[in-house]
Amino acid sequence: MAQAALFFFLAPGKETRFANGMTTPDFELERALLARGYTRIAGVDEVGRGPLAGPVVAAAVVLNPQDIPDGLNDSKKLTAKRRVGLDESLRNRAEVAVAEATVAEIDEHNILRASHLAMVRAVAALDPAPDFLLIDGNMIPRGMKLPSQAVVKGDARSMSIAAASIIAKIWRDQLMVDLAQQHPGYGWEANAGYPTKQHREALRNLGVTPHHRRSFKPVHNILYQE
Repeated sequence: MAQAALFFFLAPGKETRFANGMTTPDFELERALLARGYTRIAGVDEVGRGPLAGPVVAAAVVLNPQDIPDGLNDSKKLTAKRRVGLDESLRNRAEVAVAEATVAEIDEHNILRASHLAMVRAVAALDPAPDFLLIDGNMIPRGMKLPSQAVVKGDARSMSIAAASIIAKIWRDQLMVDLAQQHPGYGWEANAGYPTKQHREALRNLGVTPHHRRSFKPVHNILYQE
């Protein structure tokens, strides 16, 4: 008989706030779990819910509490150069797994469900498995069987989730750079598939590629315009 998942509600994590209003995540949620006897705590995050093209990507990261890279933060708040440096550092000093949900899965289900599929796959790819998950957002993905906590704005509150956001973003950005070589003109090397003006104009002028999400309105409208 399958073991039921256990979901916990933890005291909210805090952001360290500086005088200039910037915030940075901390390790308080993780420390509370370590004190309760959990030893392998994974942060889980995804990137790529908003683009018109490309898969959604999730990462799961187990940090070493004695060797956490400096400067971890929500990937959106970091420069590209800083993200690359932290990605390399995390791969050398933490346990990392990445997984995708395809464009076909996004169109078959919906972007939320596809994001959750990618998260479940990323966690499953960690070996050995973690014993607790801190998941960015307000939902525990269906099929996630490990003890878990959803953390709203988790990439700004938890170092483990911030680490996952960096790993996932670097992976997806590079994937879109590679796809841009196969499909020039859409600007994916710069916009990562998001609906920028250049991308929308290219959709109208060059058409829809196999990597476009047909269930997304701007793509759907071009395919089925009367």
